[in-house]
Parts: sequence; C-alpha cells; structure tokens
Amino acid sequence: MSLYTKLSDMRTPFISANWKMNKGIEETRAFFSEFVSLVKDAKSREIVVAPPFTSLHTAAGIAKDTNISIAAQNMHTNDSGAFTGEISPLMIKDAGCSHVILGHSERRQYFNETDHLINEKIKSARKHNIKVIFCIGETLQEREDGNTFNILGRQITEGLKDISPEGIVVAYEPVWAIGTGRTATPEQAQEAHASIRQKLREIFGDAAENTRILYGGSVTAENINRLMECGDIDGALVGGASLKPDSFAKIVNYDIK
Repeated sequence: MSLYTKLSDMRTPFISANWKMNKGIEETRAFFSEFVSLVKDAKSREIVVAPPFTSLHTAAGIAKDTNISIAAQNMHTNDSGAFTGEISPLMIKDAGCSHVILGHSERRQYFNETDHLINEKIKSARKHNIKVIFCIGETLQEREDGNTFNILGRQITEGLKDISPEGIVVAYEPVWAIGTGRTATPEQAQEAHASIRQKLREIFGDAAENTRILYGGSVTAENINRLMECGDIDGALVGGASLKPDSFAKIVNYDIK
C-alpha cells in the first residue's frame, strides 16, 4: 500500500491549535481579529483552537458563528467539588468549549497523569458531549528501544477502555518531536499512524476507518502538505506554529498538490 493512499474520503481534515500556557485575553482578541478572516474560506476542514483557561470565554465569544471551534487544554473528571485549582467539564462547556485535549505528553510527564486517569477524563467528557482530542506518543528512549508500537498500543487500549468512537479524535505526538524542531519523517509518521489505526480497529471495529488521527510534533507550514498526503494522517495538532495567526492560517489552508 502506498504511503499516500487515502483509504477513506469520509474523514474531514482536522487542524487544531494548542497554545499551551501562552496568550492572555488581549492577545487572544488580537489573534482572532486577524485569524478569523484568514481561514473563513477553509470550509473543507475542521478548525479548533485551544487557548489557556483564562481566555476560553473570550475566544469562544469571538469564534461564535465562524468555522472555528474552541477546546480546553485539560479538565477534571468531576463535575464539581473540593478540587482547588481544577476546572470541571461543566465549566469548560459553560465557557464555550466543544472540545477538550486529554492525555497530552506534558500532562503525562509533568503532572503524572496515568492511562487510567486519562480514561476517566475521556469518559467524563463524553458524558457531557464534549469532543475529545486524545493524545498518545512515545519518548525518544522508547523509540530507540524499539518500543514505539507497544507504548502506543498500551496508551490506546487503556485510554479508550469502555469508550465508544463517537466524538474521539486521536493525536499522535512523538514526544521527541514536540517543540524540538525535529519532525518525524512522513514515513515514520505514517508507520505510527497505521499501527494506531490497526489498534483502533481492534477496539472500534469498522468505526476505526472514520476515526481521525492527527500528527503533532513541530508541525509547520513547510511540512504540513507532505504530512497530510500520508494515508492515515487526517490532520495536525499544532503547538508553536499556532501562536501566530498567519503561520497557523497557512497550516489550516494547506493544499495537497
């Protein structure tokens, strides 16, 4: 099978920004004031932006009635309670979010989030009809040890345990490529995405063919075309290159030639 054979025409490309801990409210307003017009004609793809919590309400207000959806970068499993400093699924919905990013490698690494906890968060999000961008990925050491597929398989199996495929987008982020300027080659990315698709078939059955799998890891306007040509790559989760409206718009408006 060719690296560039698309097996499904039913998977709408999905391009998401993850701003991480960047941009205050005024910076968010400035970004959207320019970005909205730059992507208004991108009707054939789904566009999502994930600002920090403090800017969610502002972003959602500006994005209303546009082709842009808003995601939170994390959430708690509980709807309310004595969890100082946490944000509940009901709160992110109230702020205007339709999506949430869960399982990001930085949450796993710096906040010790486990596959079990991520699974509970996904269940909570879906209970409230919040769509999930579910992140998985291996470290450089795990890749060099030949454990990439084992790690991805475990994260998928445990993270999606007892989860139905509706409202789930998977994002493959090789940890060694996040914010490093190193990007997996199209061949490496497609190989990983194909293995993810196969694991999803084991869990979701035929629905796996319509489950979108994103690539994340130093995605830029210069490499998005090549990545999006790969058969099992259905979009991108973009970090640093999503902080400027022009550079992110170029990624959203990619054109496969």
